[in-house]
Amino acid sequence: MSTPGGKALGPNEPTGDPALDPVDLWSAFKRAHEIVRARVIADAAEAAGLSEPDLTILVNLNKAGGSLRQSELAASLGWDRTRISHQLTRMGKRQLVTRERAGGVTVTLTDAGRQAITTVHPGLDAAVRRHFTDKLSAQEIETLTSILGRL
Repeated sequence: MSTPGGKALGPNEPTGDPALDPVDLWSAFKRAHEIVRARVIADAAEAAGLSEPDLTILVNLNKAGGSLRQSELAASLGWDRTRISHQLTRMGKRQLVTRERAGGVTVTLTDAGRQAITTVHPGLDAAVRRHFTDKLSAQEIETLTSILGRL
């Protein structure tokens, strides 16, 4: 992309185009996020008896091999200490995860947690495809992945 004077813009430089209102773009992003999130959760998590936070934690722990330090899990989700602690307490009561203190707190999937994510994963994958990635071209997915990686 370039400016009206022909100067090339870098990938992180604003366009200066008044037609691209940042608040409108943010609003469109928020709306799309909420719609896709609600549809995916309705299709996948609710059917498995999981809340969205349950699913989010189970997916992240599973991706990490079943165990993460609580601080790393919170950071990967963008959650504060209180939120992650309360959610893990609820999940611990349902025997989806355990927490052990040893130079920090380590969160581990239980057998029930592993079974829950194994059971929900095919439906989650299908829901994400149906409500999100199937609506995008390969180029759009690549671009969106790049953009989200910078945020």
